[in-house]
Amino acid sequence: MSVMSLRIPDDIADTLASLSKATGRSKSFLAVDALREYLAREAWQIEEIQKALKEADEGDFATQEEVNAMADKWTANAR
Repeated sequence: MSVMSLRIPDDIADTLASLSKATGRSKSFLAVDALREYLAREAWQIEEIQKALKEADEGDFATQEEVNAMADKWTANAR
């Protein structure tokens, strides 16, 4: 396990301390948990963007019929 030192704004430090007290978890545990979730979400998003760019480069786009079907679905669900 690595050690990392960082500066955080006072409001975040206060919230972290409050959550730590309320949950019985250490501030370190909560910070690592939040960082883990953030990194997983960002990695997923980057992977999806890279897949979409690859599809676009290969000319793999939705047909007009697929676009219309999706628009119809969303329009129907909005009512």
